[in-house]
Amino acid sequence: MSEFGVAVLLGALEGLTEFLPISSTGHLILVGHWLGFTGELAKTFDIFIQLGAIFAIVVLYFRRLVGFLTVPDLRARRLNIVHLALGVLPAAVAGFFLHDFIKSRLFSPQTVVYGLFAGALLMAAAEWVARRGEANAGMPRGTEANAGTRRRPGSAGPTARTVDELTYAQALWIGLFQTLALYPGFSRSGATISGGILAGASRAAAAEFSFLVAVPVMFGAVGLDLVKSWSIIRPEDWGVLFAGFGTAFVTAMLAVVTFLRLLKRYGLGPFVVYRLLLVAVLWGVLARRT
Repeated sequence: MSEFGVAVLLGALEGLTEFLPISSTGHLILVGHWLGFTGELAKTFDIFIQLGAIFAIVVLYFRRLVGFLTVPDLRARRLNIVHLALGVLPAAVAGFFLHDFIKSRLFSPQTVVYGLFAGALLMAAAEWVARRGEANAGMPRGTEANAGTRRRPGSAGPTARTVDELTYAQALWIGLFQTLALYPGFSRSGATISGGILAGASRAAAAEFSFLVAVPVMFGAVGLDLVKSWSIIRPEDWGVLFAGFGTAFVTAMLAVVTFLRLLKRYGLGPFVVYRLLLVAVLWGVLARRT
């Protein structure tokens, strides 16, 4: 397969998986190894095309993101720039100090398998908490985002059913969980959505906040990587990079809308099962090679 063919394939894979809790980085590493697309340029490519996926969020949530530029009313119960900063800061600090170690030591199929498994366990725990809360609150599946703004006394339903009801403490909690996604295979969306649910947010609120905090985190990560990798990018590499970028942008637009519908209807369960099946298959493949 030509380099452009690989770029388009991996770009589509990135767009489809970036905002699903199945680890886009993990899938890119695994498929890249399978296609023989490895090395320093491949690592930079994997990070660069994430920028295409994040531009899809910028387009879909443009008005919300522009609203963050205004001076926030800290007394109003509405998502503002403070929530976003609290959700971004932990991963930004950890990523700055761990970037070189992660890129040099953790981009391998073996580490991805460990991350997929650990992330699946966290997601399973979060889904159990969500379903238990729905059962205790007497709330039908898939209706948490449309229910009233307060949970019934004595119920264990979510305290933040929409993204505007998130507290500053919940935003920080989600930000801390986002640091787990620095480990390849863990999944940024899986970590943040699970962290949000465990902090008392509905699946929909946790997912939307996960999308929003991804914007500054991923812009920062891509920018840092490009600065550090600039010397290895040749002029002829830019065509491949932007082919993956464009494909990731288009597929991510479609994936985000579809994912929110699936999440509201089915929860995290199907994604947990998928991750565990993938771990079993990969573990068998790696065991045969060793």
